[in-house]
Amino acid sequence: MSSPETEQSQRTFFGQPPVLANLFGVELWERFSFYGMQGILLIYLYYPADRGGLGIDEGTATSIVGAYGGLVYLSTILGAWLADRVIGPERTLFYAAVVVMVGHIALAVIPGLAGVAVGLVLIAVGSGGVKANATSLVGTLYSENDDRRDAGFSLFYLGINLGAFAGPLLTGLLQKNVGFHYGFALAAAGMFLGLVQYGAGRRRLSDEARRVPNPLTPDAMRRMIIGAVAALVVVVGILISGILPAARYALAVAVISALAAIAYFVVILGSGRLTDVERSRVLAFIPLFIASAAFWSLYQQQFTVVTVYSDQRLDRNIFGWEMPVSFVQSINPVMIIVLSGVFAALWTKLGSRQPSTPIKFSAGLAVMGIAFLLFLTMAGGGPNSAPLLGLAGILLVFTIAELLISPVGLSLSTKLAPEAFRTQMVALFFLSVALGTAMSGVLAKLYSTEHEAPYFGVIGVVALVLGGLLALASRPIKRLMRGVH
Repeated sequence: MSSPETEQSQRTFFGQPPVLANLFGVELWERFSFYGMQGILLIYLYYPADRGGLGIDEGTATSIVGAYGGLVYLSTILGAWLADRVIGPERTLFYAAVVVMVGHIALAVIPGLAGVAVGLVLIAVGSGGVKANATSLVGTLYSENDDRRDAGFSLFYLGINLGAFAGPLLTGLLQKNVGFHYGFALAAAGMFLGLVQYGAGRRRLSDEARRVPNPLTPDAMRRMIIGAVAALVVVVGILISGILPAARYALAVAVISALAAIAYFVVILGSGRLTDVERSRVLAFIPLFIASAAFWSLYQQQFTVVTVYSDQRLDRNIFGWEMPVSFVQSINPVMIIVLSGVFAALWTKLGSRQPSTPIKFSAGLAVMGIAFLLFLTMAGGGPNSAPLLGLAGILLVFTIAELLISPVGLSLSTKLAPEAFRTQMVALFFLSVALGTAMSGVLAKLYSTEHEAPYFGVIGVVALVLGGLLALASRPIKRLMRGVH
């Protein structure tokens, strides 16, 4: 039973547990740095040298961005494993944030492709550790059937998007007026501020946040270290040798993500530590995993197709001033800032009467399909022919779809998680994002301004069909969820 003082403190952060504010802050600054850098990354890769870029082929550049984005979410496996088996979620979060900061510094100070390679790998690995564990720590603040969970995750998502809104605006201004490397340096500074803020309040987290749920034995630790070093040698050798060309990076990450997800499901479902109820809930997660991957393969095209579209087709002239390309990346976050509170209030008001998670996922996929079909209203024009308000309207539809799936999916992964695999179930959700994000890079290679109508049309229809199929399967999925709404 909580004391009156505790109950009072819980009302100080929008009715949520007070420690949510600390996790809200570190994720805000991590997302500031992440999206600030990503807002200028693609154009840095394919802009010619006289515009400050590296002059890489556009298709190869989108593959690199897709692979990098997929690697971020693929790295949640490592972050979750470190949390569950080695040092606990709280310490993993802190050290991963340090790695992110170092990666941004590398992008800022190391010139050319060497800086891209070192910086993106460090940022991807560090971001994976931050994402899996920040989300897991939020999940520890609520009991399994606490009706505040989805609202709390929506508020947490607000912190993500405050950072995502400010990052591209400020890095874009620096990129346009001073240069790309100054934009990358600002991203590093943002992550430093996040570390300072988190370090000042990390002691407020419970002992549960520091517990290692399933620690490795010393022998197992030695085997894992040897295996990790061997894997690193193999990966570096493949990259240096050129066996895997950059144009196929996204496809490679997609395949690895799919195989990792299958392996994860097999390991978790085969564990003797699961109860019958926990095993049923993991089975329920499989179709929702597939739906999530399909959704993110469309949504993450904001950083591939939509960036190219904004650079080559969008009219960015505002009263004689040309808006930087990266500013488009701030449209979606500001809409989420506005609408996340609306969705949080809606789920809170509906309580146990709110739609089930499978129905929310189904609606999110269908709405995402509608967003792609809306691009057809602007198809066929030349350079600078697409109105900014038109793209903003489409991104509003993106936002509605995202709020139906992303914060709900984060919450679901903690609700369905077996006790022995709590953080790793969050990693499984992020594996669906990894697969979808890498596929966004694969799909982006099929896009061109000359064939945009069939591209947007086919993808939109496929998403609508998948959403309908998931709605039809919602009742058996709910039965497998065994009491989780």
